[in-house]
Amino acid sequence: MTGGAQITMAAALAVLGLADGARGQEALPPLDACIDAEVARYEWTLQMHRDRPLDAADFDLWDVRGVEYCGNIGVTRCDRSDAPLPCQKALAGAQHVLHGHVMAGLPEPETEGESLPERLYHTAWHLARDVSAGPDCAGATEAMATWCAAREANLRLKSALLAWQVGRYLGLAEPAVRAGWADPPPPPRPKARPER
Repeated sequence: MTGGAQITMAAALAVLGLADGARGQEALPPLDACIDAEVARYEWTLQMHRDRPLDAADFDLWDVRGVEYCGNIGVTRCDRSDAPLPCQKALAGAQHVLHGHVMAGLPEPETEGESLPERLYHTAWHLARDVSAGPDCAGATEAMATWCAAREANLRLKSALLAWQVGRYLGLAEPAVRAGWADPPPPPRPKARPER
């Protein structure tokens, strides 16, 4: 295993280990609900940045770590289910479908552009449109190959969501709810007060 693969695997296991601390399947949101919350978070962040000039300190405006979290939570939900491998295959499929919906609403960049957001959009759009250079999951056991396929689907979804975020900033993309690939998340449930 290469150093990069070891780091990726270690990060995935750390996230999964943290997710195990949650109580029960109900505590982990399904992929669509998790993505809905990420989309809403980005729309709120975009409003905060809309009237300010962009500078280097604002580069974290485009952040898709939450998309990776959603994918990892999806794998954890599958691991806790009665049929982990079919569940992970369905998770990979759901991420591929969502990727397609996101990309369908993003125009192809005509040129690379001059500004940082234009260059980032150009790069993210092409990354999200790209296909793998080879069989990333070849030679693995069925369980590892199934996890790998779900992980690869999540990486492509991250690229698509990054392109969407930058496209929203540039006014090239519709809000996800209007485009029809996300729903408004439910209001957060109030937390119970600890008993005294």
